[in-house]
Amino acid sequence: MMMETVLSRSVRLMFSGSVAAVLAMPAFAQNAEPTGPIQRVEITGSSIKRASAETASPVQMITRDELMKSGKTTVAEFLQSLTVDGAGSLPSGFGTGFAAGSTAISLRGLGATSTLVLLNGRRMAPFARADDGQKSFTDLSTIPMQLVERIEVLKDGASSTYGADAIAGVVNIILRKDFEGVTIKADTGASRYSDNKQNNIAVTVGKGNLDDDKYNLVFNVEYKKSDELAAADRKDRGWIGHGDIRPWGYNQNTQYMGGYITPGASTATPTGALRDPKTGNYVSLGGCSQFSQTVKQDAAGGCLWSQDQFRDLQPNVESLNLYTRGTLQVNSDLQVYTELGYATRNSSFMLAPVSATPNVTFPATAANPNGIILYSNDLLMSGKHPQNTFGTDTRLRYSMFDLGPSNHIANNDFSRIVLGAKGSNYGWDWDAGFTHSESKLYIEWTNQLNMKVLKSALGDPTSQYFPYYIGSQAYKNPASLYAAMRVNASSNSTTKLDIVDFKASRELFALPGGNLGLAIGGEHRHEQLDNPSLTGSEDGSTNISYVAAKGDTKVSAIYAEVLAPVLKTVELSGALRYDHYSNFNSTTPKLGAKWTPVKSFALRGTYTAGFRAPGVAEANAESQSTGTSSVVDPVRCPGGKVPAAGGATTLDCNIQIGAVKVGNPNLAPEKSKGYTLGLVWDPLNDTNLSLDAWKIRRTNEINPLSYVEAAALPTAVRADNNLVVNGVVIPNTGTLLISKAPYQNSSYTEVKGIDLDVKQRLRLGDYGKATLNLVWSHVASWVRADKNQVFQFAGTHGNCDTSDCAGTPKDKINLIGSWDKGNWNVSGSVNYRSDMKNIRYEGAPCAVLFADGTPSPNGACRLPSFTTLDLSTRYNWSKSLQLYASMNNVFDKIAPLDALTYGGMSFNPMDASGATGRYVKIGLQYKFD
Repeated sequence: MMMETVLSRSVRLMFSGSVAAVLAMPAFAQNAEPTGPIQRVEITGSSIKRASAETASPVQMITRDELMKSGKTTVAEFLQSLTVDGAGSLPSGFGTGFAAGSTAISLRGLGATSTLVLLNGRRMAPFARADDGQKSFTDLSTIPMQLVERIEVLKDGASSTYGADAIAGVVNIILRKDFEGVTIKADTGASRYSDNKQNNIAVTVGKGNLDDDKYNLVFNVEYKKSDELAAADRKDRGWIGHGDIRPWGYNQNTQYMGGYITPGASTATPTGALRDPKTGNYVSLGGCSQFSQTVKQDAAGGCLWSQDQFRDLQPNVESLNLYTRGTLQVNSDLQVYTELGYATRNSSFMLAPVSATPNVTFPATAANPNGIILYSNDLLMSGKHPQNTFGTDTRLRYSMFDLGPSNHIANNDFSRIVLGAKGSNYGWDWDAGFTHSESKLYIEWTNQLNMKVLKSALGDPTSQYFPYYIGSQAYKNPASLYAAMRVNASSNSTTKLDIVDFKASRELFALPGGNLGLAIGGEHRHEQLDNPSLTGSEDGSTNISYVAAKGDTKVSAIYAEVLAPVLKTVELSGALRYDHYSNFNSTTPKLGAKWTPVKSFALRGTYTAGFRAPGVAEANAESQSTGTSSVVDPVRCPGGKVPAAGGATTLDCNIQIGAVKVGNPNLAPEKSKGYTLGLVWDPLNDTNLSLDAWKIRRTNEINPLSYVEAAALPTAVRADNNLVVNGVVIPNTGTLLISKAPYQNSSYTEVKGIDLDVKQRLRLGDYGKATLNLVWSHVASWVRADKNQVFQFAGTHGNCDTSDCAGTPKDKINLIGSWDKGNWNVSGSVNYRSDMKNIRYEGAPCAVLFADGTPSPNGACRLPSFTTLDLSTRYNWSKSLQLYASMNNVFDKIAPLDALTYGGMSFNPMDASGATGRYVKIGLQYKFD
């Protein structure tokens, strides 16, 4: 503890004066003009090499130097800090999600499945478990951080070049190809609480110079270890990690609390609660104090407990990444290359003990044509059980503390091989290759239940397992009972991707502004997915609902692109791609224009069409998934404001339910149209500015039926604690348990906004040099339309039908400063997220109320904005040795309390640094001559 405190104080003092200097110094003009030959490069979104990196499309360039100065240790951590990342991205801390153990980015908040991620310009096999049981995506955890040369983020559609999935944009991660020497880099870090420790080491070896030796070989190995962070470790950090948020004015019956009793119902409790056959209400058994750490108990007699007794905030992660690239310059016109990559990532995330009475879903069988078992109704404690004081069979609610918490384990192995050749012949620059990649995922959930054994142990006096003692009397149970009842459910999933691709480009004839550029290309792609459900979930014999997907897709495509400098000041571009699938075809165009009336100023704009093919998890009839979602019960909380009379509670106005989604083979592809219009301006030699307006409209969307709509249908599954008004029982009004929401082409989404990027270089004479960079993304509108309603999510806490219910802030800003003087570099980044209305969509009532009925939080129904400062510094001790340090969340800001999201425990996942607290890393890098 003392070592961490001294380290934090030393680094903080080292940063403080340096950053003040960066922010205070004035700029002056740059007079020198760049010299040397013009180098043509290929920019993401185009297959034509060009002299200018500023294309008609807005592309954010992130250099290796910027990446290293950020202080981030993974590609995912860095990308998720960008302003263009939105709802639907997958942080490492989302341990309860379908795709736990992975990370992903979601450009414009359109979801990871509409963001195409490339490695060196080529696709990778998706993660072997679809997010939300639906969305295939690329796992960023498989990419080696230390070998990244640059990252290009294309902020408009690119289906005309890359095909499906590039609706929101493209993230192209480009690795180093020409490294020479040996570099060792190692760092270690910990939070201000001396926990959540991280240790990383990377070794990169390169040999050969393409110009002199005609070959280059690069090898990289990276090992990372990150300790888990338990919710209990933040018990003194305000509300962070707390399930019981009554001290801050909220009700007791919130999503991370259990054991409370309401009329005709009870949540799972560690003592056990039995239903009184006469009154229909539950009565808690004794012994609460030996299980629960919650002091203020339930006035209705329940045994309140919080998930923070068991649950993690961040997983335990251990990963190893191996990558090598070999390049051989055969002659001046031919180069052959290969890439070999392997990554393994093992993660575990601790959750609370399971409930004895789950409601599970699975594919319909002859024995169960509905595919649903409501153990909450069917599992009974026998009247002959020693703990049953009612003397007759009765329902119970029980959280199985005696079985222990459940550890969710995800071990992912990713491999990739690329064999390629490129060269120049007959005026054409060409590149061709074969890519094979696959992801193998092993999932294990510990301490799950054999429901047949449990049911007989509680309810069948003739069973060898009867009686199963619960709660305070669980010590009487023999080990043989737990051996029979405990299940560690597992599955082995795989995805495979094989691609053969070819592209070529050349200049044709002269136009007034330069030569006409042409590119052509094609590819054949085969994707396979086999994602079986966890063992025992296929028939309801365990406490786990069925989640599975299987299928394969073959795609053939050709495309062409032209770049026409029709005038010295006007550049036009166009691209067209044709994709052939087994059940549909797609033709997607793209048009662009750039006008540069003077060297320092340009106007640009694009029009793009895009598509997303139905994923295997969506289109295969064998695919089904059941997850959870937070909804307003339209029956027990009409209008979303006041619980209905007759027994409803405030819990019904924000209830977690099971949501069943089933594959539909009749789905059509999603379509999109995108527009950008902007300017690039260098008002001074040291000042660069770009401003782009953008709009994306995605139609024919593949979504499950809205959970709000599904909850109102007669097919919704409810408990039998029906509302009773004036002594009259109202049928089918019990607590909402499960909604059925099949996939359909039913809606559209339209998002629009503005991106601003301003860079200022500062020449400080004897004080060195500095740069300032402001990046601002503003979401003006984020609209989704279902059959009967249009939902505006911009500036609200919606869309809660997508991953983790993080919300859609209108503004995200990064302000980055960097100062270099001699052997020193100091960098800082201010990260800002704007406030959000705590409503599910514009016009909806406040999503969460305080216990006194007033809007939360702060009585204004607004989640406050959140701003943090990150600092990093580097010192070149010698030509070979570099020392570096970083500090995230310098001022130790606490993330605002968020009672609605299920992505973080009482905090929003976008504000995760405010849950961890100030975090310090130190490290060194040594280069061998």
